Amino acid sequence: MKIGITGSLSSGKSSVANILSKNKNLLFSADKEVKDLYSNYQFKKKLKRKLKIKSRNIKQEIKLKLLKKEISLKELGSIIHPFIRRKMKQFYKKNKNKKIIFFEIPLLIESKLMNFFDYIILVVSPRKSRLKRYLKNGGKKNMFQLLDKNQIPAQKKVKYCDYLIVNNKSKKLLKKKVNDIIKYV
Repeated sequence: MKIGITGSLSSGKSSVANILSKNKNLLFSADKEVKDLYSNYQFKKKLKRKLKIKSRNIKQEIKLKLLKKEISLKELGSIIHPFIRRKMKQFYKKNKNKKIIFFEIPLLIESKLMNFFDYIILVVSPRKSRLKRYLKNGGKKNMFQLLDKNQIPAQKKVKYCDYLIVNNKSKKLLKKKVNDIIKYV
């Protein structure tokens, strides 16, 4: 069974994924794969060439180019997403005989991956809480606003999802909500 976990920026997807993975279930994290890509020499070379990046700090220059509208998120995604999809399919192929596999995919619905999953869990949280989490993790407000406005709003994502987790209280309550869902899957 393939279960997708999605939600808006800083909604708590990773927290939900971590709760699930501690239950000894398999987890694919698109965010982790992107992070790994940025440490891959060949990929960095490709990014530098395609996006005309001169700096050694690729991530920082990409952020600046996004904010200055020199490149678009769509353009960046067209480079990154094929790699992530390939990794996702490899992960599934390697683990398809397991009972349950979890996939944390922030842009699951934006990427139209709904049919790949048996169930989809949507994690939502108020914008103010999400911004606070994003800033606490070292993000900048202008980058949050750019990324957030380029995602489909949670109220539109709901129709594609089987389960909804509202992450607006404590980590303890979040864990209870996640465990309640797992009982029904």
